[in-house]
Amino acid sequence: MAHDREVLRMIWEGQIGICFQADRDEIVGIKPEPFYLMISRLSYLPLVTDKVRKYFSRYISAEHQDGAVWFDFNGTPLRLHYPIGVLYDLLHPDEDSTPWCLTIHFSKFPEETLVKLNSKELLESHYMSCLKEADVLKHRGLVISAMQKKDHNQLWLGLVNDKFDQFWAVNRRLMEPYGDQESFKHIPLRLYADDDFTYTQKLISPITESGQKKSLADLMAELSTPVLKAVGCRTHGIDLHEETQLQWLSEHLSYPDNFLHLSVDYKTL
Repeated sequence: MAHDREVLRMIWEGQIGICFQADRDEIVGIKPEPFYLMISRLSYLPLVTDKVRKYFSRYISAEHQDGAVWFDFNGTPLRLHYPIGVLYDLLHPDEDSTPWCLTIHFSKFPEETLVKLNSKELLESHYMSCLKEADVLKHRGLVISAMQKKDHNQLWLGLVNDKFDQFWAVNRRLMEPYGDQESFKHIPLRLYADDDFTYTQKLISPITESGQKKSLADLMAELSTPVLKAVGCRTHGIDLHEETQLQWLSEHLSYPDNFLHLSVDYKTL
C-alpha cells in the first residue's frame, strides 16, 4: 500500500508544549522560573534531559548535581522508555491548550517503578530492540535483519534529530508488506487501559479468517470480554474511527518504534 505522506508528516509534526519545573526540595536559593519546550510526541524524555538539566542545575544543591534525572506529573513518575505522546495521552486524556507541567528531579530515583535510562546509548538500545520485536511480528524479522548498521543508525539519528526524510527513507522498508504479501503477518500492538502504565500485547492478524482486512471494530471485538466491552481507541491524541483498517493504522500511525500504541476505552457490561 502506498503511504499517505501527508498523514505521515502530520503525525511526525505533532508536538506537546511542556512546562518543566524544579523539585522545591532540591532547590538552593532563588526558585527558578519554569522552563518551556515544544517537544515531539514521538520523542522520549531522555532525549531532552540534557537541555532541561542544564537549565535547572545552577539552582540545585551540589549533592544532587550528578543524580539520575527523572520526571513526574502530579506525583506519578514517568516511564523514560515510553514515547512522550503515549505518556501524555495516558495521563492527560482531555486535550487542552495549556502546557503539560512536569517536575524534574535530581535525586531519589524511584528504581522500583522506573527503568534507569541515564544515557542516550541505553535508550537507543531499547529502541532498537523494540524495532526488532515489531519486525518479527510483521515480517518474521526478515527486513530488519537484512538492514546494515548504517540503516539502523539512520533510523535512530532521524528520530533524535527530528529529520522526517532521513527517518522515513529507511523506515518505509519496515512499513511495507514483505515480498508478495498484501499485509503484515501480525500487527505490532501495545494496548493501554485507563491511566495504567502497563500495556498488554496480543497476537493480532490484520486479516480475518475469511481473508478480509480487519478493521478497528474487529480488534475491539477481539479485546472485549463477557464483562468488559472495548468501545473506543485513541493514539496520538486522535479518537480512531472503528472502520479504519488495522493494516493502514499500523503503516501510518505507528510510533517510530514501529508499534501502534493504543489507549483502549472499556465499558462494563
